Amino acid sequence: MTWQTYLKSHQSRFVEELLDFVRIPSVSASADHAADVRRAAEWVSARLTAAGLENAAVMETGGHPVVCADWCHAGPEKPTILIYGHFDVQPAEPFELWDSPPFAPEIRQDCVWGRGASDDKGGMLIPILSLEAMLQTEGRLPVNVKLIFEGQEEIGSPELPAFVAAHRDLLTCDMIFSADGLQWTADEPNLITGLKGLVGAEITLQGAQSDQHSGLHGGGIANPLMALAQLLAGMKTTDGTISVDGFYDDVTALTDEDRAAIARVPFDETAYLAETGAPAAVGEPGYTVRERLWARPTLEVNGLWGGYQGLGSKTVLPAEASAKITCRLVAEQKPGHVFDLIRAHVDTHLPPGVTAEVTRLQGSADPFLVPAGHNASQTAGEVLRELYGMDPYVTRVGGSIPVMTVFLKELGVHGVMFGFSTGDENLHAPNEFFRLASFERGQRAYCRLLEKLGA
Repeated sequence: MTWQTYLKSHQSRFVEELLDFVRIPSVSASADHAADVRRAAEWVSARLTAAGLENAAVMETGGHPVVCADWCHAGPEKPTILIYGHFDVQPAEPFELWDSPPFAPEIRQDCVWGRGASDDKGGMLIPILSLEAMLQTEGRLPVNVKLIFEGQEEIGSPELPAFVAAHRDLLTCDMIFSADGLQWTADEPNLITGLKGLVGAEITLQGAQSDQHSGLHGGGIANPLMALAQLLAGMKTTDGTISVDGFYDDVTALTDEDRAAIARVPFDETAYLAETGAPAAVGEPGYTVRERLWARPTLEVNGLWGGYQGLGSKTVLPAEASAKITCRLVAEQKPGHVFDLIRAHVDTHLPPGVTAEVTRLQGSADPFLVPAGHNASQTAGEVLRELYGMDPYVTRVGGSIPVMTVFLKELGVHGVMFGFSTGDENLHAPNEFFRLASFERGQRAYCRLLEKLGA
């Protein structure tokens, strides 16, 4: 029996196992579900052992656990592949918006419906099943394989950096593939080569010791809300260019090849505006909307508050005003350096009559950009081309996935996102689903990938 026939003959069992997996409400954001996250970890560990992997173990992090396993008998001349995924899920509220209970998964329209079916339980189960198929039919794998699955991705992987740093020897590898990732559509492949980094700051301006009467003191002392508005407005020009001194100094410029790859990806600006409800597209001049979304840094005000906000008017000069801002970063920007630039901008441009406090927010990430000609990416692209019958789109993502930069920093390896979900599967939303066709195609993809890497 070949791995191809093994996958076909066991597909109904695999689907039932996915349903069992999705039934575990492993919501990492809720303390009420901490035991469920651990139950999911134990399920994964047992499933890895059943697949024929070795040394499967639930490992402690100080928070939600990690599961690791390996099979390293292909020989030192063969590459060692690390496969990543996560078994925790987003909260499912509001429950009333689901057509069926989120943790009582159903099969409808050739899809599995349930929280985590697409992100990332279906995705991370795929390589386990592929490894089982190869081990059961061939008795061995063509490469050395290590696996790490975490239970805290949906809350930002707070303990994962320390875990990876403490277990470098356990996780050392030549290539990394993430089973948490997207194809462009159900019928069009995708290779994600870049992720933006992230840094945030809270700015608080203080004026008088308490709110003051605007008639008695207006024109005599500063208004922190007005000062904050002026300060924030000075961080970006009206055409969308960020005017913080030094902000663009470390930005890696787009090459002609980069821009051609981005232009190849379908984009309908009219549909984009209809989807967002925005009246017009705006941003840094000289770049297309897609280039700005994927490959240019941003600075955005996420929250702004101070003074009276109730009904009617209250004629005061507020004593204090605050704002939260975040910057999405691109290679080679560093979160700490960008934060320092923002703090320096506040110090330099602070209006008179107020004092400022600038605090760095939790949850930062380095930008991630796979270098051109990256061998693992090229092999993944070949597999996708064979499976989908077309070259994959080469894309980037405006969001941040900290684990990819953690692996790069601690293990020195650029990861490849090799997942088979699609963006229309209601990830993080009610009625999440995963296409069974993608579930099956992903299994074949990982088998082909391992064969190519071991050839």
